[in-house]
Amino acid sequence: MSVHRKIEKFLRATDMPPTKFGRLAVRDPRFVLDLRRGREPGPRIVARVEAFLAAQQPAQARQGEAGQ
Repeated sequence: MSVHRKIEKFLRATDMPPTKFGRLAVRDPRFVLDLRRGREPGPRIVARVEAFLAAQQPAQARQGEAGQ
């Protein structure tokens, strides 16, 4: 799965605004908007996004358990 698709899936699951995601993940509030317009992130940015998404996994699991 592409990093762009992972981000979009994360944004839908968490209801996080794209600008907040960009700011938190790569310190660029326009990051997601630029991806939607065709920006291709380099390997270092992809690694930062992957690390951010991995760090958010436990928080998502806790939210899911609280809703049950």
